[in-house]
Amino acid sequence: MRQEIEARLIKLALTIDSLCKHHNRSYLAQHITSQIIRSSTSAALNYGESQAAESKRDFIHKISVVLKELRETKISLKLIKTYIRAEQMNLFNSCQNECEQLIAIFYTTLKSIRQNIKP
Repeated sequence: MRQEIEARLIKLALTIDSLCKHHNRSYLAQHITSQIIRSSTSAALNYGESQAAESKRDFIHKISVVLKELRETKISLKLIKTYIRAEQMNLFNSCQNECEQLIAIFYTTLKSIRQNIKP
């Protein structure tokens, strides 16, 4: 399961990179493109870090960062949608769907772990 999630995070980041290669060259488009690439790759990298967590609390913190980065990616996708060409909509929809699924997975993971930690 861990390797599957890691692979999905990496694929999302790479797909977003492909999506962003043919964007509008306005300042906003360049800024959002740069930001979404950082947030999507950060989600994958922080997930890797979570696998070496030193405690449950450390794991929760690292997974929380992954979730935050995915949520940022989701908002950035909404902004990028205004620049997407018609021929890229399938790729865009795939990124958006995958991002939402990953958010749901990490949200559920965090909720479950937090319920199992004794105060």
